[in-house]
Amino acid sequence: MTYMDFTCNLLKKAPVGAPIYTGQVAEKMAEHFTLERKEATAATAVAFKRIMDGKLIPDLRFYQKGIYYRTISTPFGERGIDREQLVADKYLFPNKGYETGLTFLHRIGLTTQMPKERVIATNMAKECARTDKKLEVVIKPPKAEISAENKDYLQILDALEILDKAPIDAEHPYEIIAEHIREKELRYERLLYFAAHYYNKNTVMQLAHTAGEGEKNK
Repeated sequence: MTYMDFTCNLLKKAPVGAPIYTGQVAEKMAEHFTLERKEATAATAVAFKRIMDGKLIPDLRFYQKGIYYRTISTPFGERGIDREQLVADKYLFPNKGYETGLTFLHRIGLTTQMPKERVIATNMAKECARTDKKLEVVIKPPKAEISAENKDYLQILDALEILDKAPIDAEHPYEIIAEHIREKELRYERLLYFAAHYYNKNTVMQLAHTAGEGEKNK
């Protein structure tokens, strides 16, 4: 099997719309042919160029450097790349980000107001919030580096931090938050630890209100 054959076989198996990362193809090529990563990267680049130039996979499209996708025709034109997957791959997974702001408040039922912008706290944001115009999301640095262990804790504390300023129209917001904490099986002592270390006193007080509501509904 040639490098071209290997690459074509991989591309033909890719779901329509799913992002295809040349870096991941190179990793698989390196493993399959026992190549150095640099050699596999070069071979992958050549294979993609020949595939595109020769239209060997007619439904393959270029999105941006290092990213391709397959498309199909629909009554509304060609289907584009899966932007949700791009956002997830770039900012959320694995355990490097979470939805925050009004986006999260709306999702758990604290507000019916549709957020104007989608906000993501992510380790990929270094110093200040900024807009990724291509993916149409706002990314912001988290209070602490996100990990699998603290992700859900930071997310709920972010919600408590902005609760007083947000357009909350749920009748019992603390009850909703307490229920979310129960569903996620979060521990209040851990929430308090993160709140005391990374958030302001108001967030600690909001957590206390939530804990009280949680105790009432046990």
